[in-house]
Order: sequence, then structure tokens, then C-alpha cells
Amino acid sequence: MKLSTTILIPVILAVCAATAGAATLFPVAMGGRWGFADKSGKLIVNPQFDRAEEFSGKLAAVRLAKWGYTDNTGTFVINPQFDTAGPFSDGLAAVSTGSHSGYVGTDGKYVINPQFDDASAFAEGLAAVKLNHKWGYIDKSGKIVINPQFDEAADFTSGLAAVKSGKLYGYVDTTGKYVINPQFEHAASFSENLAAIRLGDRCGYIDKTGKMIINPQFDDAGDFVKGLAPAKLGKVWGYIDTQGKFAINPQFDDAASFAEGLARTKSGGKWGFIKADGKFAINPQFDGAMDFHNGLARVSLGSAFTGTFTGGRRFGYIDTDGKYVWNPNK
Repeated sequence: MKLSTTILIPVILAVCAATAGAATLFPVAMGGRWGFADKSGKLIVNPQFDRAEEFSGKLAAVRLAKWGYTDNTGTFVINPQFDTAGPFSDGLAAVSTGSHSGYVGTDGKYVINPQFDDASAFAEGLAAVKLNHKWGYIDKSGKIVINPQFDEAADFTSGLAAVKSGKLYGYVDTTGKYVINPQFEHAASFSENLAAIRLGDRCGYIDKTGKMIINPQFDDAGDFVKGLAPAKLGKVWGYIDTQGKFAINPQFDDAASFAEGLARTKSGGKWGFIKADGKFAINPQFDGAMDFHNGLARVSLGSAFTGTFTGGRRFGYIDTDGKYVWNPNK
């Protein structure tokens, strides 16, 4: 995640796609209603919902006045009753009713009663929750294992979580002990044992001990994936290797980390996708684009987006050849 846009306060969004045990389905919109299509673009669940998120496990959060969860036939497994509904992770999903958040199991019953001001998904057995304006962490039983004390708190990755105390970010372990003391203006989660940090007005990378591996020298930086990370110099983006050297020279207006072998980049106001050698696999042509996931990428024409999709925005899906599986004009 880029440091210039890093928001460590957890947001309840369904971002995981279907996993083993069910065919992968993708949320699609027609005529202002939402349903689900398969990877070929065949409509499987007719558009009938106010909103639909991606599957996490065998369930997807959908809204019909209220949020509930449906299976891959469009049948409600958990009836609409929540004001917000997040993805399932470790068998639990963060939901909210009114001003309080809790966690339900796949049967829709509360495993952890609503009691938090906000709540994130579980990661590595812990979830960040907010109480009285501070963030801490709970385990799957709902027990607070790290007392609420942080101004922001990210998910655990590789045993560490980026947290903010006052104006600075550091990293804690699963006991809440600081492994890397607060000292950075911004901090991202670890990816491939490196984390992007901002020190002053420059970004670099540290390892899990806090040692600076790539000195702060970039205007912005993203996550490493298979040895490459997007990095910004001046107004343009390129991709660096784990030594901090540019493997793909800065040339893009914007850039994201690689996903499934392709990275989305912006040139001349349009988004396309490049390969690891820096050459375009799919030429810039979209007003908005998201990463490839399960072989498809969401793209939009006529309006850009940053992660979620609302009625009226024309979005579709492309395959890795750049061919439409679901046309934005539907």
C-alpha cells in the first residue's frame, strides 16, 4: 500500500474473493441492481441487490436495505440485518448495528457481541478493534489481548502490526510489545519481509528488526511483490528491486504493486497493466482499474474509482489478455 494513501485505521470492506469449495463469482451491476457472474462472464445470480461485495469463503456480503450474506446461488444464508458487513476471515466477519460492532459466524449468530466502536477483519488470529477512540486487538474469543492504546492500528502480517501513537508509527508484536519503536511519519505492513516507511519527507524500507534496508530516498513507495515494488521519484513512478535499484525506470503517472503477474499503471490519464519487464501487457485505456484477482481485474470507463463501486459507475472485468469478460456498457 502506498504511503501517501495509507490508512491504517481498519475499514470494513469485503475484499476477498471466493476460495476453494465454491466456484469463483464476481459482483456485477445491471440497471442499478447487483448480482454475480462467473469468470466467463455468465450471469449466475440475477441482479437483485442494492449492493454486492466479493465472496470471502462461501459467502458474500450483499445489501437489501440492510446487509446480509448470500451463498453462490443468491440465497440468503444470513438475513439482511446489519448496517455494515465485512468479509469472513478465520470463520468470523465484523458487522455493525447502530454504533457498535461485533463478529458473527457463518451461521449469522454473534460469536463476539457488538461492543466496539469499530472493528476490522481477523488476521493471524487477531483483529484490531476500537474502544473509546483508541485501537487495540482481540482474539477470536473476543478477549482483549492488546489494550486499546493506539490512534491507528493495521492488521498483523508476519507477526507484526503497524500502529500509530501520537504522530508517529511503529510496530508491535502479538503481545503488544513494541518491536520497532514509533519513529516514522507513516508505516505500511510488511510484504516479503520489508515494509515501506516514511522518515521525514522520504520513503524507504525496513526489515522486521527495524534496520533500514533501503534508505529513504523516494517520494512515495508501495509493497514488494516477487521482488518488485512501486516507487515514486518526483512526479513519476517506477519499480525498484529489493536493493533499492530501479528495475523499471520511473515513467508512470501512478503505479500499484504487482498482482498475479501484472501491475496496473497510469499513463496519460489512463490505466493499463504492465509485465515484470515493464512492457505493457494491456495498453492504457481505462479511467479506473483495480488489481487482478482470480484471473480478472475490475476496470471502469467514464468514471474512476479507488476501491468500491456504486450505482451509475460503468465498470466491467477484463482477463489477462485485456479482453472484456463483463463489458462496462452492460
